[in-house]
Amino acid sequence: MNPVRKAYCRIYQTCFRIALPVLPYREPEPLASFEDAAALLADKGIKRPLVVTDATIEKLGLTSELKRSLEAHGIEYRVFADVVPNPTVSNVEAARTQYLDEGCDAIIAFGGGSAMDCAKAMGARIVRPNKPVSKMRGLLKILHRLPLFIAVPTTAGTGSETTLAAVITDDATHYKYPINDFSLIPHYAVLDYRTTLGLPKHVTSTTGMDALVHAVEAFIGRSTTADTRARAIEATTLIRRYLRRAYENGQDAEAREGMLRAAYAAGLAFTKSYVGYVHGVAHSLGGQYGIAHGLANAVLLPYFLEEYGEAAQAKLARLARESGVATEMLGDDVRDADDETCARAFIGWVKQMNKTMDIPTKLEGIREEDIPMMAARADAESNPLYPVPKLMDAHELEKMYRLVMA
Repeated sequence: MNPVRKAYCRIYQTCFRIALPVLPYREPEPLASFEDAAALLADKGIKRPLVVTDATIEKLGLTSELKRSLEAHGIEYRVFADVVPNPTVSNVEAARTQYLDEGCDAIIAFGGGSAMDCAKAMGARIVRPNKPVSKMRGLLKILHRLPLFIAVPTTAGTGSETTLAAVITDDATHYKYPINDFSLIPHYAVLDYRTTLGLPKHVTSTTGMDALVHAVEAFIGRSTTADTRARAIEATTLIRRYLRRAYENGQDAEAREGMLRAAYAAGLAFTKSYVGYVHGVAHSLGGQYGIAHGLANAVLLPYFLEEYGEAAQAKLARLARESGVATEMLGDDVRDADDETCARAFIGWVKQMNKTMDIPTKLEGIREEDIPMMAARADAESNPLYPVPKLMDAHELEKMYRLVMA
């Protein structure tokens, strides 16, 4: 990256870091059960919430307990079950149309990151009816309070129940871009580990590693606070302790609960401290090829940590020590290990986690002719917003796609 642009990026990021204490961040209020959610809606006079989910979740009956709770409180819910992976603009518009046609008055996002993203963008379109989704791309383009919004995560990874972001894909161009606004943070989050029991292994592994990427990118970036560092360490510690257990036994209640807490903590960390190039590149791959976001993140993470090198070394070493990763990888030798050794141990641990959970080291389907366009999109998303340890422009990002090409 040329020096002038580099200076602009760092000045931009410094301004945000200085403003962090006064920006209107908030945490969603946790709810322990569907009964609590239904009682809350009844107390607030909500008559007809729209449950935004996908066909698989609906077919598996995962929403049935929520529906029973709503019915017990006399709430006439409606269901939009057409959310697609990597939700598109047309997907958002279809949900909005149903919300308005059915006379709905609240939003319940039920699912993983895709359901959350679709519901958030739908809410934005409801309160900003004259602004198309494409004009919401970027930062603070909504600035209107959404209808009452409850998030119900069914995977332990995206952290979308805590964040100010929605990621939407343009139907025609396959351009996948984030919308960031404080109004997108859900008002409440139902954190019930039972919704994650029995998740398929590949979903458990990739969403769990997605949570790890959130924690790591937040921690090694240049806009951290004492709170976001603590949240990132908490998330990484829980992931080290519970992810492989949840992967090996989908019914392990303690592991599922631990991973749900990890995803929540990581979400709170990156909501304030942002992510990095892993996300920018993963979003472009998801938009262009439909590659699952958690999978792309998991594969990309060790490559970027190695690329950052000394720029991230001290922080990565601290995360390794405080999360217990350094001790797990180095044993008694950790007492004499320097930052470089601990940072390398962390990268080795990430690779080991991926390998033991059958996550590949490369991604299928990447075409050489698409790389310049995807790198330009990742550059546009990431710079100047993401406070990464080492700045990279589109040309420099191109090599990262080639590193993960199958």
